[in-house]
Amino acid sequence: MNDTSTRARRLGRRGAVATAALVLPFGVVGLAAAPAYAADATVSVLHAIPEGSGADVVDVYAGDAMLIDNFTPGSLETLTVPEGTYDLAVFADGEGPGNGTAVLEAAGVEVPGGANATVTANLDADGNPALNVYVNDISEVAAGESRLTVRHIAAAPAVDVRADGAVIIENLVNPDEAIVAVPAGSYSADVVLAGTDTVALGPADLSLAEGTNTIVYAWGSAEAGNLALATQVIDGLDGAPTGVAAGGGSTAATGALPAWTAGLMAIGALGAFGAMTRLGRNRA
Repeated sequence: MNDTSTRARRLGRRGAVATAALVLPFGVVGLAAAPAYAADATVSVLHAIPEGSGADVVDVYAGDAMLIDNFTPGSLETLTVPEGTYDLAVFADGEGPGNGTAVLEAAGVEVPGGANATVTANLDADGNPALNVYVNDISEVAAGESRLTVRHIAAAPAVDVRADGAVIIENLVNPDEAIVAVPAGSYSADVVLAGTDTVALGPADLSLAEGTNTIVYAWGSAEAGNLALATQVIDGLDGAPTGVAAGGGSTAATGALPAWTAGLMAIGALGAFGAMTRLGRNRA
């Protein structure tokens, strides 16, 4: 592992509120608003808010149509959707238009064709709900190699990531990500507090196949003792694909954050204050 060619990037994806992340991707499915010639976009979403944090189970609507029912912590969804503009809303589980008050509403959400992103609803380093947007890299993986992407989206301090006992990623902090290229094979991986041997997560067996990208998310709260791992795998990267492979997923960005991604984050931020206020009232 010490001789492995490694490339790592750390991209801050500060966001607003957890439920905003749930809205943006799902509202673009099953609607007739987009013309037949519209380009598709691929958006994945991970619900990484632990239970008891104010957004346990939600239902997602576009207009009067329910798109996602009982979306629970730890769940991941990947959608191929037409570009278009949609009116979206998130409700507490069992509620909806006409029989409840939306936790978050976003009118006129624009999803451009060709977009490929992963949105995570998670906790920031201080334990507050956050929205992160990661641009997905589906570039070709070199022959004989596999790509490992690690994203720190937990309310936890800086960590190191080890494979077979060797540190391959150092000092990863929320909400950053890092990428390493490794020989395809099986590894025992764990997450330790940065600069120590104190295990925070794992060990977990990872089978990293040639031409794939395995994305590992560390999520939850260290203080609450509910840290967990979530994993996505993208295959078909031994040749240049035109989209996310079946099964969905996302990898780290290789370029600058595109304007449309910043736009999604801005929309989430606009709804954050109202959503946090409503969550606070519900808890009172």
